[in-house]
Amino acid sequence: MSVIAKIFRKTLEPIEIYWVLARVMIPITIGAEVLSRLGVIEVVAPVFAPVMNLVGLPSELGLAWLTAMMVGIWGAVPLLFTLVPVSSLSVADVTIFSALVLFAHGLPVEQKIIRMAGPGMTVTTTLRIVGGLLYAFLLHTVLQMTGWLSAPVAPAWIPLSTTPDWFEFFFGFAQAMIWMLVVLVALFWFLEILKVTGVLQWIMSALAPVLRLAGIRGEAGYLTAVGLFLGISYGAGLLIREARSGAVSPRQVFVSCVFMGFAHSVIEDTLLMIALGADVYGVLVGRLCFAIAATAIIAALLRRLSDNAFFQHMYRLEGAKTG
Repeated sequence: MSVIAKIFRKTLEPIEIYWVLARVMIPITIGAEVLSRLGVIEVVAPVFAPVMNLVGLPSELGLAWLTAMMVGIWGAVPLLFTLVPVSSLSVADVTIFSALVLFAHGLPVEQKIIRMAGPGMTVTTTLRIVGGLLYAFLLHTVLQMTGWLSAPVAPAWIPLSTTPDWFEFFFGFAQAMIWMLVVLVALFWFLEILKVTGVLQWIMSALAPVLRLAGIRGEAGYLTAVGLFLGISYGAGLLIREARSGAVSPRQVFVSCVFMGFAHSVIEDTLLMIALGADVYGVLVGRLCFAIAATAIIAALLRRLSDNAFFQHMYRLEGAKTG
């Protein structure tokens, strides 16, 4: 087989992954946008008011949190300072709200992708929401006791709360999907080059001690690192291929997806929240420490679980094979 033929065949792998992701992302993203514009999310939001009070936030922000979970971070960001005046929010408030959003956002799309790698959608979605609430509650308790971050928030950027028309929405969404294909193919070949040159092994050697603390080992570590820095769509997207090939064990796939659910896209998403006035230690350092500790506990519990219980309640073999 010629070199060109090998390159072409190898390039088909990320394109196949992209096609799997696109079939999930396109209908769910459009559906979530329709629900948002019809006001369905706004009607349901008051139910989440008690949860906001539990973590010390104004009840009005329940709408922003629900929007983040259903639509994504960019759907919630414009609502933050629209629902509650910036003058009434502290750095602690924005940091706690940001933590909630960073743990659980874009769930219909991201959790469907994770489900295609094998882990059950219900259990991993629950872990993300409960994990985010637990971290936000712990953060609120510490900040309330110490008075840390009680100063008024001073955002570097206040987004406008404008809703794009349908043409702008579809145009922007189409651009995002095209860039996702470009990034996925480039990322795939970048990882291949890093593997061949040995650089990836060096990087993973540096990350391995941290990932081992979370119970993540071997090939799963590479893909978890991708999700950590670039996001679930890329990390779990590549993990689908490995899960189907059998290169990564089902339990490692599950633990990797749990960790990515707690901490992913830590550069882009974290910078966005810091621009809104969140504290970096709360939305990055603390979140990573929580993700490592929580995933380690889950991994330890998982080792005590029988194969029968694991595959019945936590993992779908047919999901990993067929999507």
